[in-house]
Amino acid sequence: MRLTARVLIVPTFFLLAIELPAASEIVIAIRYLQTEGTSHSHLYLYREDGKILRQLTTDNSGQDVDPIFAPDGEVIAFTRKKDGSPLEFWSVHPLGGTPTKLDAAPDWYQQTKTSSYFTNRDVPGAETPSPSASPTASAARTAAGMMGERKSYKAPDGSVELILREDPSDPEDQVDGEHHGKHYVLRYLKTGIQADFGTLPGFFGVYEILHDRENPDRHFLFEGLLRAAFFGLHLNSTDGDTSFALDLNGPRFVRLSPNWAAPVPLPGEAAFVTLTENRYVPIPGSTKTANCSYIERWDAQLQKIRYARPKAAAIFYGASIYRPDRTPPVITIRQNAD
Repeated sequence: MRLTARVLIVPTFFLLAIELPAASEIVIAIRYLQTEGTSHSHLYLYREDGKILRQLTTDNSGQDVDPIFAPDGEVIAFTRKKDGSPLEFWSVHPLGGTPTKLDAAPDWYQQTKTSSYFTNRDVPGAETPSPSASPTASAARTAAGMMGERKSYKAPDGSVELILREDPSDPEDQVDGEHHGKHYVLRYLKTGIQADFGTLPGFFGVYEILHDRENPDRHFLFEGLLRAAFFGLHLNSTDGDTSFALDLNGPRFVRLSPNWAAPVPLPGEAAFVTLTENRYVPIPGSTKTANCSYIERWDAQLQKIRYARPKAAAIFYGASIYRPDRTPPVITIRQNAD
């Protein structure tokens, strides 16, 4: 009998480990308004996707404000404000536990400024206004100088050009208000195709283009699939101002808030956050309303996540994002921009 040798061939698979960036975490100081008694600002830690991880502070002796991650993300420092008392500085671990009172603020805490954001003000050499303050609230507004001018802005990759032009015979082009900017032009430089802003989905009106606070020549936010420019518009004395993102992937306009919203870039991420103002928000359980503020995250498709309880009337008192493996690792928005 003839024996036949059989060779078993076993394919070898190599498993490649793909290291993904660690998820970001954001700590928010927020004060939830209530119908009776005094409400207090506390610290809350959220995951990047909007899931709340834990409440970090509960003390009601003052207001906890301006939380900032340490550069290594191991601790969060914050300020506690008490009426009639000096400022107190505290720290707490992101994993929770009892906060620790500090003898003084850490050097890195004092030195951390509000990260750059998109604005419509020119403030070189001047005190920087809060990113949440709408333009009409600041005497530093300079947009009025745009009326009647024609300006052009080209994207850094040479793909598009925005031409801000006005029709002198159109009364709506003579004021900063609804329908202004419908004659502005979006032009795709490689194809020559162009469209008036007024024909784009979501158009309500735009006035001045926003620029990066730290780089006035930067008017576009391009990160991965995110391709946007931002515009401001005056509404009225009651509602103040509003802001829009021009989504160049659409193209379309997306209103960032019924009132003002300041976009804060997240370098290295196809996303940004906004410090968002909402006026006349109903306080649950009462007939009262309040002017509120929140932090929201927007992805490349301009879908948003709000870091707050649903349907809550609340006031923002500072936030900080820890982004391991990204540069810079910490993005911070202080209560009072500086």
